[in-house]
Amino acid sequence: MNNIFTPRSSNAFIRWWWSVDRLSLGLLLVLALFGVVMVGSAGPSVATRIGLDANHFLVRHIMFLFPALAAMIGLAWLKPKDVWRFATILYIVAFMGVIMTLVHGTEIKGAMRWVRVLGFSIQPSEFLKPAFILLSAWFLSKQKMQSQFPGIMIALVLYALTAAVLLMQPDFGMFFLASCVFGMQIFLAGCPLRYVAVLGLIGIIGIGLAYAILDHVQSRIDRFLFPEGADTYQIDRSKEAFMNGGFLGTGPGQGTAKNQVPDVHSDFIFTAMGEEWGFLFTSMIVGLFAFLFYRFFSHFARSDSLFIMLGGGGLTFMLAIQCFIHMGSTLQLIPSKGMTLPLISYGGSSLIAVGLCLGLILALSRGIGDDRKRATWRTLTKKDI
Repeated sequence: MNNIFTPRSSNAFIRWWWSVDRLSLGLLLVLALFGVVMVGSAGPSVATRIGLDANHFLVRHIMFLFPALAAMIGLAWLKPKDVWRFATILYIVAFMGVIMTLVHGTEIKGAMRWVRVLGFSIQPSEFLKPAFILLSAWFLSKQKMQSQFPGIMIALVLYALTAAVLLMQPDFGMFFLASCVFGMQIFLAGCPLRYVAVLGLIGIIGIGLAYAILDHVQSRIDRFLFPEGADTYQIDRSKEAFMNGGFLGTGPGQGTAKNQVPDVHSDFIFTAMGEEWGFLFTSMIVGLFAFLFYRFFSHFARSDSLFIMLGGGGLTFMLAIQCFIHMGSTLQLIPSKGMTLPLISYGGSSLIAVGLCLGLILALSRGIGDDRKRATWRTLTKKDI
């Protein structure tokens, strides 16, 4: 009887409850609830502007939020060995989905990234990137355990395939995210620095080619470097919204940015936050994201499994970059790039994919206690590749 509500309980749910990061799970649910509030505030003006029902985006956001949270909590039950198996299946399905977008996809703003399934537009690349991150982590860690296993070569081939289909869409943002995370994994896995250098060179060449070939990439970089005389309407309105919000904000639902910024419910929702909630509360949300990422990173730094360190750390790093790109774009700290803010922006595929990523992060961080002796990445990568 004494063990019923302890980690040694025979009840599977109670054992899971004790092993999962309950604080992070609770904070993620708070962010998801705040996302509903923000979409409910920013969505009606956008919907009305394009001839839809005022609550169109709010209803759809809540509709997509339920499977996102179900994926987050459901996947948090997985064991590490089941995580990479799930990632394998997910990668195959998502890769086929990306190929389908190239053949039968819907073209939006010059890109073939979406395919319609049962009346919904799905972006398969959103699910391809977390699957790729986990599989590359598994192959890299596998070679550390079995020196004869060609893990690095398989991971490089996997990266080449992933990069190729992303650039064919084209989806430079996804390519950039996958490349950054893969470069981090290569470095932390203790691979020769020439691999990191090659990835860096590929990234530089990729940016150059994207600037030369893709008009929208060239336009965004030019507007960032030379804003004088350029069309910077959304960025200008975004900066005005932050100044209008001041320290305490205009109040929930009282902002005017949502009436001026076309994508304020998704790629520019941070703008609405800054105006309506002010610098103080917005800084608290940024701090909450930073705390969660730090907590996840610290969990994985204590793991004695290289796969967990590379896989969980890679997923966390990906979400952190996504947050930085979203926030930096709205403040003109970096060239404008359409990217959602995890759990807060309106989105279908992106919201479900974020829930999936967070569930996998929670699954990989289970059972890593604060009192465990820290295992550094140098210890786990002492074997040369």
